[in-house]
Formats: sequence, C-alpha cells, structure tokens
Amino acid sequence: MTSISPIPGRSLQAGFLKTALLVVLVGLIFGGSLAVLWVSQTPAGTSAASSLSILFALGSMQSWWYVTRAAGLTSYFLMWLSMVWGLGVASRVFHPAIEGTQTYDFHEFLSLFGLGFIILHLGVLMLDRYKPFSLWEVLVPFIAAYRPLWVGLGIIGFYIFLLVTVTFYLRRVIGTQTFRSIHVLSLLGYLGTTLHGLFSGTDSALPVTKLLYVGTFLVVVFLTVYWLVLSGLSRREKVSSGTRVLATSANLSNEP
Repeated sequence: MTSISPIPGRSLQAGFLKTALLVVLVGLIFGGSLAVLWVSQTPAGTSAASSLSILFALGSMQSWWYVTRAAGLTSYFLMWLSMVWGLGVASRVFHPAIEGTQTYDFHEFLSLFGLGFIILHLGVLMLDRYKPFSLWEVLVPFIAAYRPLWVGLGIIGFYIFLLVTVTFYLRRVIGTQTFRSIHVLSLLGYLGTTLHGLFSGTDSALPVTKLLYVGTFLVVVFLTVYWLVLSGLSRREKVSSGTRVLATSANLSNEP
C-alpha cells in the first residue's frame, strides 16, 4: 500500500499553529499565576485567603510550611528527572530501551510539571504566616530578607527553566541550533536550583535530604560529562572524515 505524504505547506502551517497555541497557553498559565500572586496581596485577596483558611482549617503555621516544603522538593525532583531524561536522550545512553518521539514529549511534560510545582512553591511562600515572602521577593533575585544569595539563585534557576521550557514551543521559529544553545542553560538553572535547595531549604539539615541533593547532583554530573565526551568524539570523527575525504579527492586529482 502506497502511503500518502502530507502536503508540506499544510504540515508547516499546522505545526506553527500548534506552537503558537501552546505558547499562548503557557503565557496564560504563567500570567494567571502572577495575577493570583498579586491579588493575594490586595485586601480582597487577603479576605479570600482568610475565608479559605477557615473553610479548610489552614490557620496553622505548620500547614503552609508543609505544603511549601513538599512543593519545593517535588519541583526539584521533577526538574532533576527532566535533566536526566534530556541528557539521556542527547547522549543516547538509554538507547535502545528508550527511543522515539515520545521521549521528547515526556521530557517536555516533566519540565511543565516541574514549573507548575515551582509556581506552587512560590505562591505558598507568600501565604506562609511564620516568614512570608512578598511578591517582589519571589520574583526579583537577591532582595529577599531570608538568605538572599541562595534564594536569588533559586529564582534565577526558575527563570532559566521557564525560558528553556518555552523554547520547546518556539523550536520551529528560533531554529534547532538556537534551541540547543538555550537548552544548555538548563545546566546552570539546575545548579542554581540545587544550591538554592541545599542552602536555603529548611529540610537541608536532614541527612536524607543531603543524600537526595548530593546523589541527584552526581548523576547529572556523570551524564553531563558523558554527553560532553561523546560530543567531543563525534566532532573529532567528523573532522577526521572530512580530512580523509579531502585527501582522497586530492590524490584522485593528482593521478594522471
């Protein structure tokens, strides 16, 4: 049976439309989250928060603390898993067990889920009754009253992950090379997030939490080095192949 290929123009148009819709969706989610954070600082938001506190018995100081701790650790784990998945796909370390288009989709969804929990983490920090953060303290790096350096690194890591995730939907527009270059920034985002969690997290004193951060970080370091070594060998092989082709062409041209 002969397969019918899709019309290139329609395929490109559909891909661009899908990308535009996804970008708008991500923008609406992010903008809506910021709007909720802003409203929570207004009198109406305070009144609504008070009603929710009574309705769900959220008046305890510990309740918000538990939620923000859980959201922070969950977002870190999801971002780590996204990093591991991306490095594994790039270096083909999971091949042939994991292969196909679904691997890229799963990598994308892990990033989106991770960003969702980061936004939850930031929002709950503003509702915490023991040490609440203002809207500016969760959006602007290095101005927080609590451990500004490490909190600032976490905010920068969030912005980097947000930028990298948005490029999933702009790949056709910005090109593959730019997409890959921006994707490399996720390594810096992950480093900032790790330092943020290790030095500003309230659970970091626990041995199990230290083991979590150190163990996950070493896995990323190993996969990064593995990917860099393979990339270097691949470039060297391409240069050698090009040199051999040029030498063969020169020998053939010199033959009588």
